[in-house]
Amino acid sequence: MQVTKYAHSCLRLEHDGAVLVVDPGVFSDPAALDGADAVLITHEHPDHVDVGALTRALERRPMPVHGPSSLAGVLGDAAEALVTVEPGQSFTVAGVPVRAYGGQHAVIHPDIPVIQNVGYLFADVVYHPGDALFVPDDVQVDTLFAPIHAPWSKFSEVVDFIRAVAPRRAYALHDGLLNDNGFGVLDRQYTALSKTDYRRLEPGTRIDA
Repeated sequence: MQVTKYAHSCLRLEHDGAVLVVDPGVFSDPAALDGADAVLITHEHPDHVDVGALTRALERRPMPVHGPSSLAGVLGDAAEALVTVEPGQSFTVAGVPVRAYGGQHAVIHPDIPVIQNVGYLFADVVYHPGDALFVPDDVQVDTLFAPIHAPWSKFSEVVDFIRAVAPRRAYALHDGLLNDNGFGVLDRQYTALSKTDYRRLEPGTRIDA
């Protein structure tokens, strides 16, 4: 499996000729969707799903869009392609085995309603948790993409999340709100404290998983 990191929280996974795209949001390049066989969305926030770009991609190439049921209220015409995913579910997308975890978005503030969020584990190797710090307890994750910065996150909690998942390696995710100063500080701290091989990938970088 090959994984390409796009901006913010978007990943493109290629495996045995199949192409899956996760969380193609408004901060990422719409080109991530080119040639995709399926899309998986963790939750409804626009930094995780660019409805306009997704709708145009579906017009060019019909494909399933997997995600929580709450997406139906924001996808517009693209909701016709929605395949509802529940936490705890195991399924196959374009030949790639997927497990779904979590269920709820992390709390941003008590005054903001908590929405659905589903994390995805691909081929028991690559884990994208979306906007939550849910730790799978039934598998040893090899490659974790960890949300390193968000309005809902606290640095120490993200460090503890990475340690609890205990992957062989961890890569930065959800980093679209940071500038170079923030990257420098967080790269040093996560590298020092995460107790794994931690790295941040520039958008467009591809790795083998």
